[in-house]
Amino acid sequence: MNPVFQCGRFEFAISPEPYCPLVMGILNVTPDSFSDGGKFRNLDLALDHAQLMIEAGVDIIDIGGESTRPGSKPLSLQEELDRVMPAVYALRDSGVAISVDTYKPEVMREVIAAGADMVNDIKGFQSRESVSAVADSNVGLCIMHMQKTPETMQTAPAYEDVVSEVHAYFRERLQEFESSGIERARISLDPGFGFGKSLQHNVDLFKKIPYFSDEFGLPLLIGISRKSMIGGLTGKSTDQRLAGSLAGALAGVQLGAAIVRVHDVPETVDALKVMRNLI
Repeated sequence: MNPVFQCGRFEFAISPEPYCPLVMGILNVTPDSFSDGGKFRNLDLALDHAQLMIEAGVDIIDIGGESTRPGSKPLSLQEELDRVMPAVYALRDSGVAISVDTYKPEVMREVIAAGADMVNDIKGFQSRESVSAVADSNVGLCIMHMQKTPETMQTAPAYEDVVSEVHAYFRERLQEFESSGIERARISLDPGFGFGKSLQHNVDLFKKIPYFSDEFGLPLLIGISRKSMIGGLTGKSTDQRLAGSLAGALAGVQLGAAIVRVHDVPETVDALKVMRNLI
C-alpha cells in the first residue's frame, strides 16, 4: 500500500491500522439525487452543510452536480458547471480537500483550474479526454467501476464473476494511467457498489475488499451510504438507513478500506472514534 495519497494540495497518510480511514463527505448540489436531492441545491444551504462536515472532522468534501442514481438521465455540461463551480470556489480555501464527482473532461479541467484537489469519476476515466484532463495535474483520482450507465445500470446487472471482472477492469485502467504518466500515489479505487450490481454482487465485492487492497496496493474507496445495498440488507427506506450505513462503513474499514464516502459525517466520525478506542 502506498504510504500516502496525493490529493492536490493535501498529502494524506494512509494508515495500516483499522478504523483510521479518510472520511469523504457527500455534498450533492443537485435537485434529484437519490437520498438528499434538492436539500443543498441552494449555495448557502450547501455551504452550511459543508461547514457542519468540516466541524465534524471531514477530510474530503465530494461535490456532485449531476445525479447518478439508478435511472437518472445525463445532465448538460453547462448546467453541471453552473451547479458545481460556485461550490468549488466557495470551499477551495476551507482547509479540507475538495473533490468533484464528475465524468466530463470539460468539468474536470474547470474544477482543477479552480483549485479542486480530487476528481471522482464514476466512469473510471475511460475516455482519452478524461485521462488527458487530469494527467498533468497533481489532483487525487478515484477510478470507479460501473456496468452500463446510470440510466440503465440496475436493469438486470449480470456478471460471470463480478470479482474477477472488476479486478480486470481496475488492471486495465491502471495500465492506461501508467502509460499516461499518472503517479500511483494519486490513485484510489472504488468497486462501485450499487452501480450495475445486484445485492449479491455488492456483498461478494464487499467481502473482497482485502483482496483488492492487497492486489493493487492502492487506497480502496467505498461508497455504500444509504444505498439500496443497505436497504436490501435491512429492509429500511432511504431515510432510515443511518444505522446500516454506519455498520457498513465500520465493516469496510475493518476489511481495509482507506476512504469512506458518506452522507452522515458527524455520526461516521463518532463511530470510528469509538471503535478506535475500544478495539
